[in-house]
Amino acid sequence: MIRFNNDYNRGAHPAVLEALAQTNSESYGGYGIDPWCEKAAEEIRKYLDCPEAAVHFLVGGTQANFTVISAALRPYQSVISADTGHIHVHETGAVEHCGHKIHALPSRDGKITAAQIAAEAEKYCTSGVQEHITQPKLVYLSFTTEYGTLYSRQELEEISDVCRKYGMYLFIDGARLGYGLGSCMADVTLKDIARVSDAFYCGGTKCGALFGEAVVLTNPELQDHFRSHIKQNGGMLAKGWLLGLQFYVLFKDGLYFEITKKADEFAMQIKKAFEEKEIPFYIESFTNQQFVVLENSQMEKLAQKYVFEFEERLDDNHSCVRFCTSWSTTQEEIDALTADIRGLK
Repeated sequence: MIRFNNDYNRGAHPAVLEALAQTNSESYGGYGIDPWCEKAAEEIRKYLDCPEAAVHFLVGGTQANFTVISAALRPYQSVISADTGHIHVHETGAVEHCGHKIHALPSRDGKITAAQIAAEAEKYCTSGVQEHITQPKLVYLSFTTEYGTLYSRQELEEISDVCRKYGMYLFIDGARLGYGLGSCMADVTLKDIARVSDAFYCGGTKCGALFGEAVVLTNPELQDHFRSHIKQNGGMLAKGWLLGLQFYVLFKDGLYFEITKKADEFAMQIKKAFEEKEIPFYIESFTNQQFVVLENSQMEKLAQKYVFEFEERLDDNHSCVRFCTSWSTTQEEIDALTADIRGLK
């Protein structure tokens, strides 16, 4: 079986594994206070034009999300998110477990707008009973979204402007950041992400690392005692250099961007094959996630050889499924899949 069900189904890029093997006999200080974490942070800052940014390495995406959010908010404050946002639908209530309400705004394509955010913030400002409701203080976006869609630079700037107007933080979940930046339709750079947001992270788990995420805090207000929040929320790895070394390898010569862009290119080959068969898309995506509407017979045929993600049954005869490429996808796997797509009846 060939897997297209997610972008974390293999270990790590060979360059990462080689670096880990070469340094395995060396010893380092713990908890992220080591030369590799320092070097990795330096490499990431080179892409940001933000020398004052604080970079921290956490073990996973869920820990990154609820640690940043819980560190940023007071107990009576809350989060604005798309109703498709990862923190709302895929993290077992981790943010709520930290004591913070999520304002889930409707979205079919995974994106929310500046106008939606402004309207939600205005409800609090004009409520007249602010002590009885939570204060939306942080806006959570994903780049790419859960549906593989992208925010444009203009959309991010408009959202950032709304956040500044209402005194809210903007936090961007970058679990698939590399795939978003590598898309043929992206007009956003990592420097743009740093400029418009108060915090974001560069995903490693889904982008070539064994595990780990690099949280970047561009707003000094969020930097105070952030390591204490990481430790308290279970996101701090004792052998922290394992994270730093991986991100150093991925960012040192742009490998992070190279391998994720290649995954996007593979996804476009899958997209083209479905288009040629006139198989419709559930949503238009130009990143590594492709959501298509298959007849159940077509889904069953492809499932004989490939593992992909079932999303939802649309009617008695059609289902939405996801095909996901990754840094580790090969041309041979793409050639096999596209040939079988073209052979569907």
